[in-house]
Amino acid sequence: MTLSSMVVSRDWQEISVLECILGGLHMDVAVESEPQQALSRLAKSKVDALIVDCDLNGSGQFFRELQREVPRASTVPLVIMGGAHSHRNMEDSGAMFSFDKPISVEQAVHTLSAARNMILDGRLRYHRAGLDVPVTLQGLRQKKSSGQLINFSQGGLQVRVDDGFNPSEAARISFALPGTTLAVNAQVEVAWSDNRGNMGIRFVKMAPQIKHTLRTWLAQQYFAN
Repeated sequence: MTLSSMVVSRDWQEISVLECILGGLHMDVAVESEPQQALSRLAKSKVDALIVDCDLNGSGQFFRELQREVPRASTVPLVIMGGAHSHRNMEDSGAMFSFDKPISVEQAVHTLSAARNMILDGRLRYHRAGLDVPVTLQGLRQKKSSGQLINFSQGGLQVRVDDGFNPSEAARISFALPGTTLAVNAQVEVAWSDNRGNMGIRFVKMAPQIKHTLRTWLAQQYFAN
């Protein structure tokens, strides 16, 4: 699954640079040279990131209408570009990121990468990957129980465990992540359980390296779909 972006500008030299950078970040690019046309398109289709040239005539009105007429725009990372004078009204525009023209490739890559990471974090927060691998749950009194992982996300996972394990005793979980050499071992707590051995589990604490690897693995699965 690919992320999408829209560039609102008539500066074709800068647009060509942005297309190369965004392509390298695995983001589709749509270009609109007229602010009103961009508004119309945004009202009809979803865009993950919006990049607006503040030197474009009508950009001020565009920002005002964007917040009023496209409700979901408030959840889209907005990036503005232009000369130094163009950034004075950044707060009024609702922009989260900015960079100057002429475009510095290094600065633009840094800024757009940050915007992409923000989008990805939002997507992955709710993305669950189905996974059928064995898990081991450890209780507060060191009692262990085997189970099967059903799905997991950045925040937790769902498992099915053998009979006789008390959900309130769950303290740690461990499992192997397919395609990696990582053995996930994390402190957990049970959010819910049923009488068939199913449990919803929240991650409470894990090593930073494990957290990073889990996020990367989830992102790979997300874009592979």
